Amino acid sequence: MKNEIKRILLDAVRKAFEKGMLPSDKMPEIEIEEPRHLSQGDYATNVAMVSAAVQKMPPRKIAEILVAFIETERLIETVEIAGPGFINFFLSNDVWYPVVDRILEQDKQYGASDIGQNAKVQVEFVSANPTGPLHVGHGRGAAVGDSVGNILSFAGFDVQKEYYINDSGRQIRTLGTSVWLRVLQQTGQDIAFPDTCYQGAYINDLAAQILEQEGYSFVQADEAAAIDRCAMFAAKKILDGIKEDLSSFGVTFDQWFSEQSLYDSGRVQKAIDAFTARDLIYEHEGALWFRTQDYGDEKNRVVVRNNGLTTYFASDIAYHMEKYERGFDRVIDVWGADHHGYIKRMEASVVASGRTRDQFEVILVQLVNLLRGGKPFQMSTRAGEFVTLKDIVDEVGKDAARFMFLSRSYDSGLDFDLELAKQKNADNPVYYVQYVHARITGILLKAKQETLLRDIDFSRGEHLELLTAAEEINLLKLLAAFKETVEKSATTLHPHVIFTYLMSLASAFHGYYNKHKVITEEKDLTRARLSLVLGVKKVIRNGLMLLGVSAPERM
Repeated sequence: MKNEIKRILLDAVRKAFEKGMLPSDKMPEIEIEEPRHLSQGDYATNVAMVSAAVQKMPPRKIAEILVAFIETERLIETVEIAGPGFINFFLSNDVWYPVVDRILEQDKQYGASDIGQNAKVQVEFVSANPTGPLHVGHGRGAAVGDSVGNILSFAGFDVQKEYYINDSGRQIRTLGTSVWLRVLQQTGQDIAFPDTCYQGAYINDLAAQILEQEGYSFVQADEAAAIDRCAMFAAKKILDGIKEDLSSFGVTFDQWFSEQSLYDSGRVQKAIDAFTARDLIYEHEGALWFRTQDYGDEKNRVVVRNNGLTTYFASDIAYHMEKYERGFDRVIDVWGADHHGYIKRMEASVVASGRTRDQFEVILVQLVNLLRGGKPFQMSTRAGEFVTLKDIVDEVGKDAARFMFLSRSYDSGLDFDLELAKQKNADNPVYYVQYVHARITGILLKAKQETLLRDIDFSRGEHLELLTAAEEINLLKLLAAFKETVEKSATTLHPHVIFTYLMSLASAFHGYYNKHKVITEEKDLTRARLSLVLGVKKVIRNGLMLLGVSAPERM
């Protein structure tokens, strides 16, 4: 609808210019907003004020000229000028009725967009080291990354979701050492366990498992080989657990990419050699440094230490080069907030490899504060150290967990109240929205039982002109805004935009249902209202689908 208003305004500008009423046909970018108050219309624009310098006349005079050339036949009922030159548009109710037909016709594709133009986008998220279970912070990142992928795909992008397995380097060696030392302890050896090793109870479990598999003769093996074996065994077991936890959380990936494969294929050394040949990597004090400072970083960064070991930055450079070689137009990484300082160096490597800055984006996900009944809470876990994603899903369920993780912008901290997420009332956001879907299912079932649906063709709306109540027009307007909401969410990479929309639509439906009967004594009005609420049900389902949340028929 906003695009249609823009078209009408541009047409008015052209006509006014041709009639000599405006000195120029050049206009700034036209912005159409939805006023906060109904008295200000359905849409408003400040185009008259922002174009005053170009037109060289007072804003209100410009507004008066434009309004005189605006067609007010089918789409626009009235146009008003407010304040110093705001133009407010009041649309005809007839404008909103076709949205029901579009929803019923397009069904699961209603709200889909083609703004992505099939551009190839990779969304890489979670990518936790396989050194321990996923924690609650990973859960928020998983919900954000998965939903961003869903939304971009729905908006016309060709999306691939990927998990980068950090199965190489110091942390994996530490994992192997941790498991090995626990193996020795379990065979009766008095071995000190350093603070630098992984302390969780899961390490003991892994040690017992590999000991059972390999037998007690395993402790007689060469220590270096045994540590490598422990590292491989533990990393695989942990990764299997990560995959299982993510699957239970409704997250699947198109590809799992191994960091070690970059070394095995020679890609890391190839990337270092390529940048060295261009003098973007240089030697200093026995180490190799990348000139990231030339691309806006605060200082240059080490890629190979003076002991000959590569840094994570080295493999990340090779990994991102490999991503673009696969043909992705955009790469989106979802990281924890503590990786903020890493963005500039990765941007530097991407630009240095021949890509533009807008081809690489990082979503930084802020921390989650767990609450129980409004009070800070640390769950007791078997590991005794941190709250795992599995703990959260087991307690509140996948749907509630995902919806709560997406209830605020990811660049803000999130308070996650476990008790609230389990409540079956309007205070619980996921229940509040899902209940609309279930309630409408019940309404339609009742209408069917009363034979009101016997000859209704639900491929299109019926008697929609009878929907004249303010609450009904408000619902129609919200339904019409869904596609625009999807596009905004895809453009900004913010899934909480969909969350906010769903809460508004649910609130509007609850307000409508509390004031008006859907099944009435008037047959035609009932059919109109059944068409409307079926449209609401389908849009609720589509929005929940984008967030990876189910739309139950019963609750």
